[in-house]
Amino acid sequence: MTLFALALVLAAAVFHATWNLLAKRVGDGGAVFVWLFGFCSLLIYAPLAIVVVLVVAPHLGPVQYLFMFGSGVLHLGYFVLLQRGYAVGDLSLVYPLARGTGPLLATAAAIVLFGERPSLLVFIGIGLITAGVFVLTVESRSLRSGLGAGVVYGLLTGVFIAAYTIWDKQAVSALMIPPLLQSWATILVTTLLLTPIAITRRKEVHTLWRAHKPEVLGVAILSPLSYILVLTALVFTPVSYVAPAREISILIGAAMGARLLSEGDSTRRLIAAGAMVVGIIALALG
Repeated sequence: MTLFALALVLAAAVFHATWNLLAKRVGDGGAVFVWLFGFCSLLIYAPLAIVVVLVVAPHLGPVQYLFMFGSGVLHLGYFVLLQRGYAVGDLSLVYPLARGTGPLLATAAAIVLFGERPSLLVFIGIGLITAGVFVLTVESRSLRSGLGAGVVYGLLTGVFIAAYTIWDKQAVSALMIPPLLQSWATILVTTLLLTPIAITRRKEVHTLWRAHKPEVLGVAILSPLSYILVLTALVFTPVSYVAPAREISILIGAAMGARLLSEGDSTRRLIAAGAMVVGIIALALG
């Protein structure tokens, strides 16, 4: 992985953890929250999407449109499951589990589908990051009570992360869809699919907007921005490098959960974070 790609992914990690903290503060916003911040994102990023179309003039045929639509469907599942997970589980539980499961599956799929062959050092980095994720996630009370709803939603969210990572890698690297345009089209599809729900639940939309305007706008800006940076890295970097490197956001998210949401247990998080940092270094050197 080049230093430029690593810088893109690390910047994306900061933005990603921040918007997830904002989403956690909203709580059980569900589909209404996803529609609301998606609608705001469309308005905010529309001028940039228009500039990309006019300046870059990308080739957009049926296959490209299919990949834009498919990405929107996959992201819809991701956002709804993630928001539901935050309604029933801690940020420091759901976020690491989703972020850890997704790239692990995405890397495995990239090796099988794209024939990517990471170096041994990269595999060591992946292993360290994955181990850190699960050390970060395991809690004694969770083990006593079995798989809770937060764990289930975290795992399901991870499956969707893996799916859209592989899907969008193909879109931006093989089909040459500009990353910003791919992200904007994804948001458009997601928002359109949720519009019937938003129309029937207009009162909820207005109530959520009045109560959580800063959070909605924060997610609307940071969620697309973080993913545009990741898509840009994917244009010239294998999935098996980018997907695990994104896991540094887990460290940031866990720190936010501990400090800002008082979720505690700092010793275990420091051990997990140390393994993840070493894993990131291994990815960069690999």
